[in-house]
Amino acid sequence: MIDDKKTLRARMRALRDEFAMTIGGAIEAPPALVARFAPGVVVASYLPVGSEADPSAIAWAAAERGCTIVLPHVTDRASELRFFEWRPGQPLVDGPLGLRQPIPDAPQRTPQIALTPLLAFDRSLNRLGQGAGFYDRYFAQFPDIWRIGIAWSVQRVETLATDDWDMALHGAVTEDGCYGEAAA
Repeated sequence: MIDDKKTLRARMRALRDEFAMTIGGAIEAPPALVARFAPGVVVASYLPVGSEADPSAIAWAAAERGCTIVLPHVTDRASELRFFEWRPGQPLVDGPLGLRQPIPDAPQRTPQIALTPLLAFDRSLNRLGQGAGFYDRYFAQFPDIWRIGIAWSVQRVETLATDDWDMALHGAVTEDGCYGEAAA
């Protein structure tokens, strides 16, 4: 286990970058996750930045089943994460940190399911994010959100060091499998 999160983040970014160049494509929606999609359910997704695993196939499966899709929106590194409604074809704007996000006057919603980007996750479903704490702070504020990490298989590690503010996932989905409640 690497205790230094900065070192681990750099290592996992490099591993993810290399892997994503060879595999590409979107992560498919597993049946256990699709079973949770229903009209009226609000599902948070994201547009991948760099080599992040692409959740678009899962988001489309949710939309096809009547879910409302929301995307993250931030104004700067110190701001709180918010989620705004978005439908395919609606305009997106450039945000900080390389984000493409909905326009600021789109309706703000709290998701029930969050497809969550990450750098690494472990067998206990601890999540290592980019380090800004956006998702951990949001999930601490709304702990009932069903948190599903979206990742490449190479992002799974045995054990992650955690801090008191880290919010574990309920499940994770990769190109070759599901973990936790995403598999049940």
